[in-house]
Amino acid sequence: MSGTVGLSTDILSEGEKMDIRRFCGYPAIGSREGNQESWRFFQVEGALEWRMNYLSAAELQQIRLYLSQLYPLETAITASSDNLDTARAASWYHNGREVQDRMMLFTLWRRRLCAFLGVTGGLELQDGRAIVV
Repeated sequence: MSGTVGLSTDILSEGEKMDIRRFCGYPAIGSREGNQESWRFFQVEGALEWRMNYLSAAELQQIRLYLSQLYPLETAITASSDNLDTARAASWYHNGREVQDRMMLFTLWRRRLCAFLGVTGGLELQDGRAIVV
């Protein structure tokens, strides 16, 4: 049984598409009011936009499953900063690699989303160009 049961098969909202672009490592495309949708000029971004607009019902559910994994992973990275000033408290020891470990897990899921969509990740997901926090 897949973990997508109960997830919406509705077309992706603009907010979901923005998050997918962001998680896949691509920049904002801006407002469409200017009649210049920049993604059309780049092959990978164009492929991503096309796929997001033409996903099957099952694929939409899978995308939403990926998003449901990515949102809390992203939030956990920010929340881990609460522990950066404490190495030890009573019997609790801080994992000195917590932020790095969380970033690695977050990046793994981002890459899985890219692979499912059949696109290469943006610059920050490409080897040798990772943004380190």
